[in-house]
Amino acid sequence: CSLPPHSLSPAIIDEMTAQTQALALALKVGGLMNVQYAVKDGEIYVIEVNPRASRTVPFVAKTIGQPVAKIAARIMAGETLASFKLKDHKINHVAVKEAVFPFARFPGVDTILGPEMRSTGEVMGLDKDFATAFAKSQLGGGTKVPTAGTVFVSVRNSDKPRILSAVQRLQALGFKIVATSGTQTYLQENGVKADRINKVLEGRPHVVDAIKNGDIHLVFNTTDGSKALADSASLRQAALLNKVPYYTTLSGAVAAAQGIEAYSRDGLEVRSLQSYFA
Repeated sequence: CSLPPHSLSPAIIDEMTAQTQALALALKVGGLMNVQYAVKDGEIYVIEVNPRASRTVPFVAKTIGQPVAKIAARIMAGETLASFKLKDHKINHVAVKEAVFPFARFPGVDTILGPEMRSTGEVMGLDKDFATAFAKSQLGGGTKVPTAGTVFVSVRNSDKPRILSAVQRLQALGFKIVATSGTQTYLQENGVKADRINKVLEGRPHVVDAIKNGDIHLVFNTTDGSKALADSASLRQAALLNKVPYYTTLSGAVAAAQGIEAYSRDGLEVRSLQSYFA
């Protein structure tokens, strides 16, 4: 979760704002309301609306510097929204909320994510730009972000064009790239030097062996279809057990590359939360 939004256009954000206001007024909500939207091909879809707080509320409050829950409670007790004289104001920082998962405590559990709520907590990264805030969120969640080493890349065909910039970014930082046959061919054709490595089903030595031997320091892996998902389960398990950061979505992989670049270039600055609103 990124605040301000990282990948949505101003037009989409404006429309979401208008839809949220309309929902709140129509439902006569006094206090907090949690809306979940999905955006596909420029169309906004409402998934659900709940007249309650959510785990995102403290994240929002810290990001914008307003006691959101306190204000909501006082409104529920009878005070008016207008009495708080709230105004929209531009913030000059970015906050990234990352979920923390308990996979390491449950041997044999697949780390792939679906619609279920599996996280056991959340952490927050805060900085002047998205890339550095994302890097901080990963460190806060227990993922040791590598600044050198070898990246394993294996993505479905539809993701290959969009993963290219992330891989180029890491290669420019000095990372070595290894990839499965299809991904390696695509990367080579687009000017990225990549060594080929076997999938598990293609025989040894394969990618899981390389992870267990400490030869891989970062994993980008997206799958297409139930068979490919099942075939890559041993890869995800090996990455988890050997504490290798792994990203199973394209957006996560792209953000990780941006975060590693920012972390490598500028390091991380520690500031108090209050200093962002001074």
